[in-house]
Amino acid sequence: MAYRYAVGSVQYQFKDLKTLMAKATPARSGDYLAGVAAETYGERMAARICLADVPLKQFLEELLIPYESDEVTRLIVDTHDAQAFAEISHLTVGDFRDWLLSDATDSSALQRIAKGVTPEMSAAVSKLMRNQDLILVAKKCRVTTAFRNTIGLPGHISCRLQPNHPIDDTRGIAASILDGLLYGSGDAVVGINPATDNLSTLADLYRLVDDIIRQYEIPTQSCILTHVTNQIQLIEKDVPVDLVFQSIAGTEKANQSFGISLSILQEAYEAALSLRRGTVGQNVMYFETGQGSALSANANFGVDQQTCEARAYAVARHFSPLLTNTVVGFIGPEYLYDGKQIIRAGLEDHFCGKLMGVPLGCDVCYTNHAEADQDDMDTLMTLLATAGLTFIMGIPGADDIMLNYQTTSFHDTLYLRKVLGLRAAPEFEQWLMKMNIMDGQGQVQPVNPSHSMLQNMPKSLLKVT
Repeated sequence: MAYRYAVGSVQYQFKDLKTLMAKATPARSGDYLAGVAAETYGERMAARICLADVPLKQFLEELLIPYESDEVTRLIVDTHDAQAFAEISHLTVGDFRDWLLSDATDSSALQRIAKGVTPEMSAAVSKLMRNQDLILVAKKCRVTTAFRNTIGLPGHISCRLQPNHPIDDTRGIAASILDGLLYGSGDAVVGINPATDNLSTLADLYRLVDDIIRQYEIPTQSCILTHVTNQIQLIEKDVPVDLVFQSIAGTEKANQSFGISLSILQEAYEAALSLRRGTVGQNVMYFETGQGSALSANANFGVDQQTCEARAYAVARHFSPLLTNTVVGFIGPEYLYDGKQIIRAGLEDHFCGKLMGVPLGCDVCYTNHAEADQDDMDTLMTLLATAGLTFIMGIPGADDIMLNYQTTSFHDTLYLRKVLGLRAAPEFEQWLMKMNIMDGQGQVQPVNPSHSMLQNMPKSLLKVT
């Protein structure tokens, strides 16, 4: 179906909904690289005006990627909740924006419709929104999950403690874990990006974190960010796996480039559930995504990168994850060129994920060859925390010495909690107070060498590797 808009003698024509969506997207380098972006501001505005008049029902009829050739499309269509959609089924994209921004639309209403919102609908309405609109609506979205603590409650923000090490040295990793815990970080997950995929080394890392969690009776969960098939094998070997991790994307072909399919994710999901290691809930999956992943795999099929990203959230939603994380600036300036584009993308991703009922955190980050700096990251993490972000990253010094990129630190989590009056996950906060790491007002306390955590370190911390 073609879409047209005229301004005086200037005629704009968009051959189909996929083209219209791409042309309506705020400017970003990835869409220029793909050749799908609007060529002028006038064309972008014309596309937005046309998009505002598109009925939401159209996205169920005019599929951007064919049903027959893509299992993510089939998942979106086959699991669409018609009853949840009924409340908004009469709206256009522009009407939907107005409905979302209305004071009458509260958190309960957004929870009711979440499973009726397809990725394409969420992406479409985000393209009509200013940054403040994305923040306002995301703030109203409530997505709560649980494993050993409760993530995503209003007034809270969690932190993934990321103690990476370039050679997987267990002492270096354990020291970073203790450092983060003493700053009040780690309630989202203690998640390690390993330098190797050797199963024996991975098993040692799982046991290391499990030892620390059990030694100090910490109400949190661990994850080693290796390929999902490795984690299935480790579960079969009775290694203490809490959360199963996988990077995911918004098309079948892009997921194939990661070596995964929906059936493999289902197998991993069922394996993790079978362990029943959670205490207050059984959300057992952790997913990471990022704008540009489909394009980098030559698997975007002419769909703009932000819509491809939203489609990844449909994959995540299907497996009821504890955590989903958009690694917003990690892929590089070829996809998000500068601080402005990274900020916009982070706000879009958070909005789309939360609108669809997905717990959305953000690795507020950039690579050293991007036109961005830490001030841009300060801006984005403050905006996202204001919008109700589920969690951020915590890395010593905000500099990942294994992955070589710039992100956020333990201090950044303290800053957000202090400035915005946010708290850690309640079970984790109670533990922090019991351990005399945090006081009753949520302030981290100075730690001296006689602190019990330093006096009773796990043997794994002292072991030479």
